[in-house]
Amino acid sequence: MEIKSSNWVVKPVWILFKDLKSEMRNRYALNTIVMFALTTLTVVSFSIGGFSLNSRITSSLFWLVIFFSSMSGLAQVFVKEEESKTVNLLKLTASPGTVLVGKLLFNLVLLLVLEVVIVPLFIIWMNLSILNLPLFFAVLLLGSLGLVCSTTIIAAIISKSHIKGALLAVLSFPILLPLLIAGIDGTRLSLESHDFSAGFGDLGLLGSYVVVMFTASILLFDFVWNE
Repeated sequence: MEIKSSNWVVKPVWILFKDLKSEMRNRYALNTIVMFALTTLTVVSFSIGGFSLNSRITSSLFWLVIFFSSMSGLAQVFVKEEESKTVNLLKLTASPGTVLVGKLLFNLVLLLVLEVVIVPLFIIWMNLSILNLPLFFAVLLLGSLGLVCSTTIIAAIISKSHIKGALLAVLSFPILLPLLIAGIDGTRLSLESHDFSAGFGDLGLLGSYVVVMFTASILLFDFVWNE
């Protein structure tokens, strides 16, 4: 029992470091999402110019930048296994559950790196005044977890397809719509109000979304991985 429990800790961490080491060699996913994010932010900033936007539009732009930037890189977590022909080796060395958790951790690290770049630049370029920083970062954290849980299982599904890149955003958007709505509204509240409790509804929705998507991913991944 102790050996089985330790595998659920050791194997995902091993997969995480394997993917990080591979990413540090070629930096394909990291460079893709960061360059896409910087390009999008630059276009948005120049398009708006000196205009002052209301908090709802600003929040919508913020989450759209995160969504489309992440879509350009998070799919690679399974696609590169298919392209490098290492899928069968990974199946022999780790159980489906530990593979999923390891890939989730890698995508989370990738997304957090992206947000370290995006968030400060977005705040500076859009001249944002965030009244409620705890609510802002709580919404961002839960939204990021939900985004990673959804895109990782979808990335596993589309890795079997011949048109991998185009499918991730198409399949992810309907599934991520509740998360984006809650994230936009929660971010709007963090720009408008000092009251943390004002965001409890959105935080509850985002937390429930994370739990549902993580549970669904665990239940579905065994079938997807061994298909």
